[in-house]
Amino acid sequence: MIPRRAFLAAMAASALTPRLSWADAGSPAFLAFAKEPDGQHALFGIDVMGHDVFRVPMPGRGHAGAAHPVAPEAVGFARRPGTFARVIDCANGRVLTELHSPEGRHFMGHGSFLQGGDILATLENDYISTRGKIGLWSRSQGYKRVGEIETHGVGPHEALQMADGTLVVANGGIQTDPRVEDGRGKLNLPTMQPSLAYITPEGELLEQVFLDPDLHLNSIRHLAMTGDGLVGFAMQWQGDTMDGVPLLGLHRRGWAEAKLAEAPLGEQLAMNGYAGSVALSGDGRYFGITSPRGGRLHIFDHGANFVAVHRRPDICGLAAGPEGFLATDGLGGVWHATAEEFQPFTRAERAWDNHVVTL
Repeated sequence: MIPRRAFLAAMAASALTPRLSWADAGSPAFLAFAKEPDGQHALFGIDVMGHDVFRVPMPGRGHAGAAHPVAPEAVGFARRPGTFARVIDCANGRVLTELHSPEGRHFMGHGSFLQGGDILATLENDYISTRGKIGLWSRSQGYKRVGEIETHGVGPHEALQMADGTLVVANGGIQTDPRVEDGRGKLNLPTMQPSLAYITPEGELLEQVFLDPDLHLNSIRHLAMTGDGLVGFAMQWQGDTMDGVPLLGLHRRGWAEAKLAEAPLGEQLAMNGYAGSVALSGDGRYFGITSPRGGRLHIFDHGANFVAVHRRPDICGLAAGPEGFLATDGLGGVWHATAEEFQPFTRAERAWDNHVVTL
């Protein structure tokens, strides 16, 4: 947890910090990583129509980023099992600092800002204890690490903060170790237990939801949420892809179990057991999940009912867009999607990575 003295110091220091905003970086609507034709990687800011606003070179592939809610700062995380993250001033492309995970840990590719941007939370794998952790870093103290809390699960991948301050965490359930198979080997499939955990900012477990035992191979990975606390979570199946299991779940605090959203069998099988991203539509009516392996965007309503499918090779990045979704693909395309239509915004000579971060 965050020591009280460190928290008060962070609040006092933040009052002295110059007040830049995302307008100083060209007012991007989204952030996304991409690989360019020459093999270089970069972080891009793009507007609501998919046009470039800025480009910041990166030393290697980035998985996802965390965007400060006010200041033009982004934290780019190395692809799991990376041990570094770069804090970037997007107004001038300058690297402000580089974060390094503690010994025996690695970052899981995602993070988010808490408490209005005063604290950066990083999802981490403690591969010594095999437990998930959230690292806490004070922005006003130059991104100094000031604490950590438990995720109450294994393999945490993403966390969001709810309106009341509660954190909802996607515990993927898969045990990995960077000393084994380059950190990508899955070491506990027979016993994995993915979960959705609701915890306080101090790390107290408030509520936890597990999948049915016959779905214990469905790793909970990515999250989206409505303003009133309905959580959508995307999953990745670790069994036979021909099982055709549901890859989107919906849950609200107080529910005994999650609702599972399933497409018609042919479409479900076409997803190849893999949902790469999840997002809530800009109008708040729908959840969408993408599968780069299946070339699909599936759209569901809040009752977990299948609404629509759009097909595009290597589609993965997904975010709330104007009245619908903004989606990206590995062929350089940026798309506008609603339940009724799927239209191109822009295309560039680059391969967009898995995620789009909304500002």
